[in-house]
Amino acid sequence: MNEEISFILEASKESMDGAMSHLEKAFVKIRAGKASPAMLSSVMVEYYGSQTPLSQVSNINTPDARTISVQPWEKTILSDIETAIINSNLGFNPMNNGEMIIINVPPLTEERRIQLVKQAKSEAEDAKVSIRNARQDANKELKRLDISEDLLSNAEIDVQELTDSYIKKVDATLEVKEAEIMKV
Repeated sequence: MNEEISFILEASKESMDGAMSHLEKAFVKIRAGKASPAMLSSVMVEYYGSQTPLSQVSNINTPDARTISVQPWEKTILSDIETAIINSNLGFNPMNNGEMIIINVPPLTEERRIQLVKQAKSEAEDAKVSIRNARQDANKELKRLDISEDLLSNAEIDVQELTDSYIKKVDATLEVKEAEIMKV
């Protein structure tokens, strides 16, 4: 196979890998009833005059499936962390015991589970759109090359097969996340 074609296929594969990676990160943030340190990944704390990610000023653990504990490296910022968690609109009610912050993750209601599944489906659809865009870009690049019709046709088939395999990966990942969210 032509070197330019290989390069285009590799570039579209990287782009599709990026879409999968983004989807997996988005899914980590969608809470499935089980406590996870990733739930607090978007929380920023005022620390020495600048906004700092919570994970850079504290140790975040999950002692059990329904609890997240936040142990700051400096006790002086306990109240700042508590305020940041409340203001993050994650729906958590942190408790400050003077040593650390404890967050009880409430069980999800059926209504909230359905909302989260919709959110997961939306993220999956965004990933599919990114994958299809990568396919479209690859096909445009292939058409610009000065190659025979047969070579072009075969390369387009390769791009389509790659696209199909990534769409299947998205669907499989969504299925797993949906089952995780709906599991009571």
